[in-house]
Amino acid sequence: MLRYLHRNVPLLVGLALLGILVAFMGIGALTVDVGSAQPLSAPALQSPSWDYPFGTDRQGRDLLAVMVAGTPLTLRIGFIAGFIGVGIGSVLAFTAAYYRGPIDTLIRSIADIGLTIPQLLILIIIAVSLKGSLTVNQMAIIIAALAWLSPTRTIRAQVLSLRERGYVEIARLNGMSGPEIILRELMPNLLPYLAATLVSSVSAAILASVGLEVLGLGPVEAPTLGMTLYWVNFNAAIINGWWWWWTAPLVVIVVVFLGLFFLSVGLDEVANPRLRRSA
Repeated sequence: MLRYLHRNVPLLVGLALLGILVAFMGIGALTVDVGSAQPLSAPALQSPSWDYPFGTDRQGRDLLAVMVAGTPLTLRIGFIAGFIGVGIGSVLAFTAAYYRGPIDTLIRSIADIGLTIPQLLILIIIAVSLKGSLTVNQMAIIIAALAWLSPTRTIRAQVLSLRERGYVEIARLNGMSGPEIILRELMPNLLPYLAATLVSSVSAAILASVGLEVLGLGPVEAPTLGMTLYWVNFNAAIINGWWWWWTAPLVVIVVVFLGLFFLSVGLDEVANPRLRRSA
């Protein structure tokens, strides 16, 4: 495993970045009072200092506490939406690609039509209709409503290739049913690809959530990274020169996306033998 990680540099870099993020959240949860992430819990607009390493915002929140409390919430949105999207997409993709016929035509058509619609516009409409009562989990469900479209299409293409392999034909001749073949023959061979698809879906879900929150359509009471940037924009922090207010969430977001990107590239190499470097 160590030799392989030495060869698969993107996977190693992705794991290292995400490990740093997990360590930051874990150590922060033990050493930082997350109650300081609430308004009026600290002096307003304090630049970074020994007492407030990340500074404070105009609402009187300790930005270090905001990052410690908000990063897990943002990741929760991404993982909930990603798992739901890949889960639904996998079920539809395996069903369509294996059984083919009218069911394949129906599922493929729905996915293709859905991908042509501006997804951000649909998410904005849904979020606007629920604004005012939106929670972190509801935000994740809203994003998951469209997160299955792309996985359905990509996973279906992989299953179409695998279903013609010899071992699948042998399984049919041995009397295995369709669900058994899917669960015991096709799915295990696609686990690395499903893992790479999950990482990509989580990254896309986090990007969608940050985009909606910057527009003010997220859970206003939650100190997520996107809502922090919304308050940055709302209070014109960039124009006023309060650089520490927007630097902290941007750095965390960059680390999250770089970690997920490199992890996805590394897992893609695991899933695609053609990309693997020889020992």
